[in-house]
Amino acid sequence: MKHKQRGISFIGVIFVGAIIGFGGILAAQVVPTLIELQAITKAASKAAAEGSTVAEVRAIFDKAGEIDDIHSISGKDLEVSKEGDKTVAAFAYTREIHLVGPAFLLLKYNGRSK
Repeated sequence: MKHKQRGISFIGVIFVGAIIGFGGILAAQVVPTLIELQAITKAASKAAAEGSTVAEVRAIFDKAGEIDDIHSISGKDLEVSKEGDKTVAAFAYTREIHLVGPAFLLLKYNGRSK
């Protein structure tokens, strides 16, 4: 009796491995930007809570940025405003991740203090 072989071929294994490898490389480049976004949001919330003027909010953010190693934005990039009696610090920035040749992944981040 002949039995029909089942399973994935060697070429299939290579193809699946390449896709998983590319996804892993992409994730390794995107995850640090997400960690930095969390640090920026935390620093903006701290600055808005502790500062009462625009200059104070930006100075507090810059100090927190030095501690948390924030390089994407600085205090001058914050949009500071008042909503009622609360100070709100908003931000928006982009990050480019080089993939291959002329291909880039563009990530647009924005947020505001809580």
